[in-house]
Amino acid sequence: MQEHTDYVHIATYEPRSIDEVNRVVLLYSGGLDTSVMLKWIQEKYKAEVIALCLDIGQLADDLEKIRQKALDLGAVKSIVIDCKDEFADKYIARGIKANASYQGNYHLSTPIGRPLLAKKAVEIAFQEKADTIAHGCTGKGNDQVRLEGTAVTLNPDIKIIAPVREWGMGRDEEIAYAEKHNIPISHSAAKPYSHDDNMWGVTSEGGEIESPELIPPLRNILEITTHPEDAPNEPELVELEFVKGLPVSLNGEQMKLSDLIIKLNHIAGKHGVGIVHHLEDRVVGLKVRGLYEQPAAHPIIRAHKELEKFVCTRLENKFKEIVDQEWAYLCYGALWYEPLMKDLSGFIDSVNEKVNGVVTVRLYKGNCEVVALKTPDALFDEKLATFNKNDLFNQNASPGFTELHTLQMKMARRTKKNILFTVAGGKKAELLETIQSLSGLGMKLYATEHTSQFMDENNIPNQLVHKISTDKRPNIETLMRERRFDLIINIPSPEGNGAEKTDGEKMRELAVQHNVPLVTDIEVAKNMAEKLKQLQEQ
Repeated sequence: MQEHTDYVHIATYEPRSIDEVNRVVLLYSGGLDTSVMLKWIQEKYKAEVIALCLDIGQLADDLEKIRQKALDLGAVKSIVIDCKDEFADKYIARGIKANASYQGNYHLSTPIGRPLLAKKAVEIAFQEKADTIAHGCTGKGNDQVRLEGTAVTLNPDIKIIAPVREWGMGRDEEIAYAEKHNIPISHSAAKPYSHDDNMWGVTSEGGEIESPELIPPLRNILEITTHPEDAPNEPELVELEFVKGLPVSLNGEQMKLSDLIIKLNHIAGKHGVGIVHHLEDRVVGLKVRGLYEQPAAHPIIRAHKELEKFVCTRLENKFKEIVDQEWAYLCYGALWYEPLMKDLSGFIDSVNEKVNGVVTVRLYKGNCEVVALKTPDALFDEKLATFNKNDLFNQNASPGFTELHTLQMKMARRTKKNILFTVAGGKKAELLETIQSLSGLGMKLYATEHTSQFMDENNIPNQLVHKISTDKRPNIETLMRERRFDLIINIPSPEGNGAEKTDGEKMRELAVQHNVPLVTDIEVAKNMAEKLKQLQEQ
């Protein structure tokens, strides 16, 4: 380990000299970082150390051994506090309602726990008349921000030291320091992983996990979860009952949230559920990979999310996803006491008032799937949703809805000009180049029967329309009332003087009514086509 570094205390909550550090509350886990820290603080600061460990449902830790280990390493006091219920009811519960997930399927097991750790450290420091809080976080991680930011928010007068950050220790140096000072640790060159553990999940870092190019050897890393390949060959169904967004029973057995989570960890863990290889953006700007075991968190979040979706409207679900993402970023980003967090939770609590029901989840070899839901609050009616014959859903309304719902999309799509051609007799050949030119500009061409045949013979794409005087569809009159045409080129034949109006006359009247430009002269049509070509080329 380095004895001299360039690290300088610059934050207002960092001590300016070792004389300001006399009695330290160390957030102690018994792992590599904090075990080395406990010895180092005594050695470097000549200060008394009170080890504080919170029982928040660690699944792999022996807390009595951890308490004794701290005393063996020189702590003047070693305190273990049972915070399982507070952690579940005040912290995890908020995460469940918010479908806690950061950048994928990481359910925030570590960041949800950090505000509670900082809060208890501040309380114990006050009770024990300690002037400083210490933790084992590095200068590259999120937890330094979470713990320090929360602690000084709750007590602006507390001092904080972070020995790993101050002395620039890396994992290899810490292991060497521990071996030199006879500090028992589980790390080795063969198993260089660190683990952060609570009832909501286990975070593993170090070794192959740090390099995304490498495949982590799961059997060498997993702490509480069976490797999916070694999981039972038969699936297991689990029933979770929710009341106001929180699980209250597991397989029909009512229990408090902390017990339910811990029990589900064992059930889902044996099926290899909740293992996540996760790339994420840290608060401090680094992009890293972690490996997470969350056997209870994953089924609970999946079940809650499906049930919530089942009882909420489409727009509620859409907005809830946005709120949940913002909540997750605030939680992950060390802003538990940010006022926006409270604001978001107000909406989240309101939505969850109706998240009541039973969800059945299938667990099988690492997979977790919601297979059934039952709730009195569902926005669902089987008689309406069925594909079988029924008279409750008015299907006659569907086409009209579709037309109005997609109206703007249809209008926006009409970037091409729609041009109607109806050209008499031999005059079609005179307009061939004009027609080809407009087609080449991407215009959509409509044509009456004989004009359409002429275009087909010359390989010009067109849409056939029928004259006003016929009953066939699509009909010119109908399309004109729909304002389908942007331009009409109508080169008529000599018209008779009969009492009835010709198709051409009717078409020209409709063109005036609907303000559609209409051209009846070949030369004018040619000139207009040339102008359109010039405009498009610009």
